[in-house]
Amino acid sequence: MHDVPYFRPPELSGILADSAGIGFAMSCEDRTGSILATLAASKPGGRFVELGGGTGAGAAWLAMGMDADARLTTVEVDPAVQDIARRHLGTDPRIEFVTADAGDWLTEATGTYDFAYVDCRPGKYLRLPDLLTLLAPGALYVVDDMNPQPTWPDDHQPRVDGFLRDLPDVPNLRATPMHWASGLVIAART
Repeated sequence: MHDVPYFRPPELSGILADSAGIGFAMSCEDRTGSILATLAASKPGGRFVELGGGTGAGAAWLAMGMDADARLTTVEVDPAVQDIARRHLGTDPRIEFVTADAGDWLTEATGTYDFAYVDCRPGKYLRLPDLLTLLAPGALYVVDDMNPQPTWPDDHQPRVDGFLRDLPDVPNLRATPMHWASGLVIAART
């Protein structure tokens, strides 16, 4: 069995080409994206949030799995990086682009979400309890990049180690770490 996606979002090639053009090397890989699309399909009409939206690869995969009634809020701090996502995905009425620090967004966020994909420090290494209060019971929580990545700063491994060590003790979260793709954690809010 080859664990490669059967389908890719039509916007993905352009997003990745434009990402390479600005030297952005932190987009989710195809296997991670494929599982995002599959899991997104399990939340019809759901409210999704992506923290650390980057250039839009993750959002493209999520949107591929979302139904017509689902909504995605994608948060990215760097407007130049987010501009690529807006160019490729901006006509999708299901997607709201927020240019903000994810930690600041967590301070202001209201309502409940059915799915959170976190690809930045806030909501993963910082302020996880704040994000979890926004997740409805049964909501999915997905993080990637748990395996060493070439884009990591030298001091990052201890953050990952601490996150994985403390994960079993996080209240109201049933999590499964996976040594697959870039290293994933898939969890459900209980």
